[in-house]
Amino acid sequence: MTLLTPFSKVPELNTATILLVEIEEQLQSKLADVIVHYEKEFNVNVRLARKLPLPVENKESRPRIDLIVFIVNLLSERSLQSVESSLNHLHSDYFLGKVCFLVTDARCGSYTQDRLASVRKLAASHQCPVICAEHRTADGIHAAAARLLSILKMSAGMSPIPTTALYLSTLTRCSVTSDLEED
Repeated sequence: MTLLTPFSKVPELNTATILLVEIEEQLQSKLADVIVHYEKEFNVNVRLARKLPLPVENKESRPRIDLIVFIVNLLSERSLQSVESSLNHLHSDYFLGKVCFLVTDARCGSYTQDRLASVRKLAASHQCPVICAEHRTADGIHAAAARLLSILKMSAGMSPIPTTALYLSTLTRCSVTSDLEED
């Protein structure tokens, strides 16, 4: 088993790479399209994967991955299980600002509240942010893309250091109703 490591490759000038990991591919391709076409001041490579580990055969041609986003659909138990197993294929250095969880379907009742609590616990144990996103509307996908691009900019080292910690807390705050903030 080879671990994916964040600093094994040299970064490209004015370029960042984001890896979107989703087992069911409901939001992944829509989000990738929006990220690619979003107006930004740096180049973004978007890579897609259903789960980790990534294939070994194209390891040498793969760019350095600056941010890994695990997309978790709270209505699917398989989605959360896939994320949990994928985390075992990451080097511990990735958990220093280069991994986040994007949660969908957070408003779908008490069933999803338990799953959201599980995702938050998992994220807290790895000290990673959790972003709640609406994936059924174009505005929701655009908002998620904007938040991810801001986090990508920081994780790729393209943001001034003083703004990073202050700004990251506002980016990762869950935008779903306040009853989710009771944890």
